[in-house]
Amino acid sequence: MATVSAPSTSAPTRQKPRLSFWQIWNMSFGFLGIQFGFELQNSNVSRIFETLGANKDDIPILWIAAPVTGLLVQPVIGYLSDRTWSPRWGRRRPFFLIGALLASLALVFMPNSTALWMAGGMLWIMDASINISMEPFRAFVGDKLPSEQRTSGFAMQSFFIGVGSVIAALLPWVFTNWLGMSNTAPAGEIPPSVKWAFYVGAAAFLGSVLYTVFTSTETPPEDMEAFRAENAKVGMWDGLRESFAGIFHMPPAMRQLAVVQFFTWFALFSMWIYATNAVTSNIYNMRVDAPLYEKLKGQIVGSQTTDEAGRKEVTALQQDLKEIDDFQQGETSKIITLNMANYALSKGQLSPDERATAQRVQQQYNDGADWLSLCSSVRNGVAAVFAFLIPLIAARTSRRRTHMLCLLIGGLGLVSLKFISNPDFIIVSMGMVGIAWASILSMPYAILAGSLPPNRMGYYMGVFNFFIVIPQIVAATILGFFTIHLFHGNTLNTLVLGGASMVLAGLLTLRVRDDDDTHVAAVMENPGYDTPVLTNPQA
Repeated sequence: MATVSAPSTSAPTRQKPRLSFWQIWNMSFGFLGIQFGFELQNSNVSRIFETLGANKDDIPILWIAAPVTGLLVQPVIGYLSDRTWSPRWGRRRPFFLIGALLASLALVFMPNSTALWMAGGMLWIMDASINISMEPFRAFVGDKLPSEQRTSGFAMQSFFIGVGSVIAALLPWVFTNWLGMSNTAPAGEIPPSVKWAFYVGAAAFLGSVLYTVFTSTETPPEDMEAFRAENAKVGMWDGLRESFAGIFHMPPAMRQLAVVQFFTWFALFSMWIYATNAVTSNIYNMRVDAPLYEKLKGQIVGSQTTDEAGRKEVTALQQDLKEIDDFQQGETSKIITLNMANYALSKGQLSPDERATAQRVQQQYNDGADWLSLCSSVRNGVAAVFAFLIPLIAARTSRRRTHMLCLLIGGLGLVSLKFISNPDFIIVSMGMVGIAWASILSMPYAILAGSLPPNRMGYYMGVFNFFIVIPQIVAATILGFFTIHLFHGNTLNTLVLGGASMVLAGLLTLRVRDDDDTHVAAVMENPGYDTPVLTNPQA
């Protein structure tokens, strides 16, 4: 693989041919596996952190690994993939393959973490590897499809993202309810159902990316000598510097979309960080009566552990106690944490009835986490189906209005979790978020691609992803403070804040210019994948 490090200055002039349905299918299929990785990460990492002893206030900081990794990796990979050409492997496909190999290994190691520092480190590695594969896939659509097919191309990616997410989110529930694996484990160990979900995800990630690598082709630069000459002008350091300076040189449409992306991904990150805790603590029964709480409190406060791991465990438990005392004063029963239930079962001095209560709390947490995974699967199933409707809605309205409507529905879905007492209705809320998710994964990129120079597609897609990772870093930095000091430890209110942020993002979509939107009559006259399209409605 030949990799070089300078921007190309000459744009391709060849007319891009329309691709068939199955060509678009093949080039998008790799996203099925990529989303296995992301969904297993998004649905289970908070659960893994809590299982390994993390306090809910620590989870945002532990999660910061994912967006920081994206901030560092995405623009660099986009920049390098613009400047890569291999006669055998093409431009983007080498990155698909390298990322898939690394991510599959990370998915195997992640659920075998035995300490918080290990899980945090594996999150860095896993997220970086997934980004190496994912980032060039966005540019792949811009490379290969003409403007009038881009919405369909990104919608096809959304379909595979939805299908991959459905299956990945279901896996822990399937292993428990269909295959009989336990969804609980001794304190500090990841349940077997979660481990096997990650193992299946690793195989699916690698297999689906290999399918795209071997069934898709790429078109070489029109003038290979000019391409090589331009790439030889500057060194790697200049290229990396340009990658991170790109945020100050964005086209107007990209700047407008960046604001929309900021509030959108702030909302999503609040959901990924806090949904498990919000659902299990507020909609499932993790309450114990006051006498048992006081007994556990006395044992934790009086703990005389001397080893470093034990001291860290007790410190985290004491933080749990402080929040319960601060925010649940006067209540006859207390909502305790999974960590407290695990401590009670492993080290507490309990009567048989008290032990049964602690086991019930532990089971309720894991049942709630599994049910949320299933609801997340429904969310992603809705996204997969709705992905095929998005081009039709956009053709009759516009890409901007379609994206606005989807974000408004998703934001209201997050807010609605505040008013749910029956877990069954979480499916409805997650289905509404799924409508937004389908559009988030396709519409901003379809709008953006038309405003970018073709020879800089990967570079600008990488820079654009700053506005996915920057809001996640902001969320990881401030949401813990908001949750404790504004919402009194109630993580459901944090999800409401996320929903309000997504609604705002929807309204801001109306400010975005989309001069490349070809939804007018021309697209509807020729809806097929293979038929020629009339690009000028007045011709």
